[in-house]
Amino acid sequence: LSPITQEGEAMVAAAIRDVTARKQAENALHEARREAEHANLAKSRFLATASHDLRQPLQSLSLLNGALRRMIRDEDSAEVLAQQETAIDAMSRLLNALLDISKLESGAIKVAPAVFEVGALFDDMRREFGAMARNKGLSFAIDDTTECVRADPALIGQVLRNLLSNAVKYTQQGRVELRCSREGAQVVIEVRDSGVGIAKDQVPLIFDEFYQVGVNPNSSRDGYGLGLSIVQRIARILALDVVVKSEPGRGSAFSFKLPVADRSAAEPAPDALPAPDADAGIDLGEILLVEDEPGVRNAMRMLLKLEGYRITPAATAEEACERLRRGEHFDLLITDYHLDQGRTGTQVIATAREVNGAGVKAILVTGDTSSAVREIECDANLRITSKPINSGELLALVKSLIAG
Repeated sequence: LSPITQEGEAMVAAAIRDVTARKQAENALHEARREAEHANLAKSRFLATASHDLRQPLQSLSLLNGALRRMIRDEDSAEVLAQQETAIDAMSRLLNALLDISKLESGAIKVAPAVFEVGALFDDMRREFGAMARNKGLSFAIDDTTECVRADPALIGQVLRNLLSNAVKYTQQGRVELRCSREGAQVVIEVRDSGVGIAKDQVPLIFDEFYQVGVNPNSSRDGYGLGLSIVQRIARILALDVVVKSEPGRGSAFSFKLPVADRSAAEPAPDALPAPDADAGIDLGEILLVEDEPGVRNAMRMLLKLEGYRITPAATAEEACERLRRGEHFDLLITDYHLDQGRTGTQVIATAREVNGAGVKAILVTGDTSSAVREIECDANLRITSKPINSGELLALVKSLIAG
């Protein structure tokens, strides 16, 4: 062969090798994509299972603890139950935090932007964290504001809850503040505290999972270092820039900006639930309780019965619907979302309202965190609450609906 022919054959061979390599790379990329999609589906299935199955026994524990606290009178037993309640609350917070991270990573959370009043969200924070701050002897100041913004109110609320929880936790004396100010076409929301502060070299680390400022990994923890990791993930979804200013021994400030919105487009805030009143008598009522998990059903039945309510339990959606169609009267319907044979609590509520009218009062309890649940619309007679619900919160919710 002439040198030219040899050179041509070499070029053809090189081209063939290049095409083969490209096909192999494309096949590898396709396989990697397929494996990633499979892993994502597996993660979604795990998330759905964890959201429901892991919350069930925790819900039973919480309700049983609430029932026992109403039965026990001696101080030693009451102290044991109080410590048990603290442990259950810690388990619940950790489970919720881990599931939140999983949802954020898997893309299960969808942004639902709306125009809302910052003041209404601040009122929620005042109710949730006021007592916690006062119990630590802290000054807790929240701005009164009439600003309206456009964002996802649920996700912004989650950011504020995690920031305020950290602020209260890491502040031993002094103050915690939730501030709102206007900068042109943006509203600045800021959480400040006079706590331990953060060294400059640690600021990039505080958004890592399980990282806690000044806490030895092997020591006893107050929390698990997941709050700011969740804040960071939500900030990415919402394209927020969370600014951190801190100095050791002088406290910290976390702030972010939201776009100002027209007040006329603001959605009305839901009516706030009244706080539990330990001294007030509770109006008795008849409750239909629909729950297919025996442990949760029995624990909730005992708690409500000890409080003075008359309870009719139903283990299946069909049993509940049959009672309703027979004309049995109930002052309130409490139902789990996922029931037997693929039925849902919303179907039971629909049957109740078909038989007795739209005024039927109901509580939908769920461990499901999917968008399907988030899209269910509440009304004046329907409340949706997530498992595990604290026994005190459940009783306050029941009282508010029956008395309303």
